[in-house]
Amino acid sequence: MIKLVTILIFSFVLSACAQITAQPQSSSGRVPEAKDMSLVGYSDLQARSAYQPVIHRQGSRFIAYIGHHGGQALNPLTGKVEPNGTSIVDVTDPRNPKYLSHIPGSAAGSGEAGGAQMVRVCDGKTLPKADPAKTYLLRTLGNEAHEVVDVTEPTKPIRVTTVLSGLTTTHKNWWECDTGIAYLVSYKKDEGWRSRGVKIYDLSDPAHPRYIRDYGLVGQEPGSKGEPVPQSLHGPIRLGNRVYFGYGSSASGTLQVVDREKLLKGNPASKDPFAPTAENIRYAEISRLELYPNTGAHTAFPVLGMTIPEFSKMEKGKTADFVVIVTEATQNECREYRHMVFFVDVTDQTRPFSVSNFDVPEASGNFCARGGRFGAHASNESFTPIYYKRIVFVSYFNAGVRAVDIRDPYRPKEIAYYIPAITDKTDKRCVPNPGGGESCKVAIQTNNVEVDDRGYIYIVDRANTGMHILELTGAARAIANFQ
Repeated sequence: MIKLVTILIFSFVLSACAQITAQPQSSSGRVPEAKDMSLVGYSDLQARSAYQPVIHRQGSRFIAYIGHHGGQALNPLTGKVEPNGTSIVDVTDPRNPKYLSHIPGSAAGSGEAGGAQMVRVCDGKTLPKADPAKTYLLRTLGNEAHEVVDVTEPTKPIRVTTVLSGLTTTHKNWWECDTGIAYLVSYKKDEGWRSRGVKIYDLSDPAHPRYIRDYGLVGQEPGSKGEPVPQSLHGPIRLGNRVYFGYGSSASGTLQVVDREKLLKGNPASKDPFAPTAENIRYAEISRLELYPNTGAHTAFPVLGMTIPEFSKMEKGKTADFVVIVTEATQNECREYRHMVFFVDVTDQTRPFSVSNFDVPEASGNFCARGGRFGAHASNESFTPIYYKRIVFVSYFNAGVRAVDIRDPYRPKEIAYYIPAITDKTDKRCVPNPGGGESCKVAIQTNNVEVDDRGYIYIVDRANTGMHILELTGAARAIANFQ
């Protein structure tokens, strides 16, 4: 019996060691922290600061396209130091991701001003007028432009066209693969708009972009005198005949719900249906919810047609529509208001209102002392039925990624999390000292999160740590729909 117990203990130790050594280790010896979520695979993304991952199925392969913030790094595939742009990684086998290519981005500017941080991907076979044999990448080029790249062969990307150039700032686009309509978040200082809105294009044939109109909030349009000027648009998400626009990523934000058909056809009562006037903006707008001063709408993710188990015995109100609003933490070491997740009821889309929130308790990880940002940043944006209406994943900077059970949106609760280990590639984050100089700490900065149609979870790091591919385990996995 003693010999058997010894063998069992030894086997358990070997198994635990194998799990630990399979994960990237930090130079300080720290290991990942997790609950009901485990590491499947890892790519260092050439130690580039990463923002947005999109996972796209191309034939029998799954390809991850990752947008990067400004900066530069060595590309071992070419032997050259290249401006951060777009990483292309084959994740068909998530346990063995293969870095395929890097498309250099803008060298002009650092951080969000450089690189190519935003990406969307569509197949030509779904776009109405495109080559059905091709796959297309829509991305920003720093703050300067939006461009389309042919990524049919991910190892050999080919630029197709520059949709827009000469811009002052860009941000998070949305591309409808079923229609080709693209919402290009843009601002061009000399055009008269008072802050960043959206330029809408028809990219059903990506090689021949067709401009439709500019759009934004009343108060942004040229000639407006209203104060304060509305915050810049961060990004839209379209679902059905609605477009959900989120403005002001971290302060004085606005959720704007827009009728897509009216947006694209314009106001028939106006001499110029698309003229940038307050009247034409209001024509397409269904409603707007002004958030309070220390809250923005970095991400506005619609979750519609929710069945509420708690209300199953009620005569009315058994189903409801929601928008998950994530506001962005921007300051290191908690030198700001707390940024969290809000659930807005839009069942009556003319009268949206907030009904609940989700946050990570700071004391649960002493996060303010860890260095870098602590707080919410973004949710996943995939509508895969594995998770939709069940679980939302939220990136939380130094608190990693958090899985939130939203089956009762009035009482969201955390069911899993994963905080990666820092590595020798993880960059430091600094705060100013009262007497001058600064203090710096090396910290995980989980920036954005996405999921794929197989249920894998992808997180990328703002502080150069790379991409972690994760899966749910235990009780959290049982909530998902893997049928």
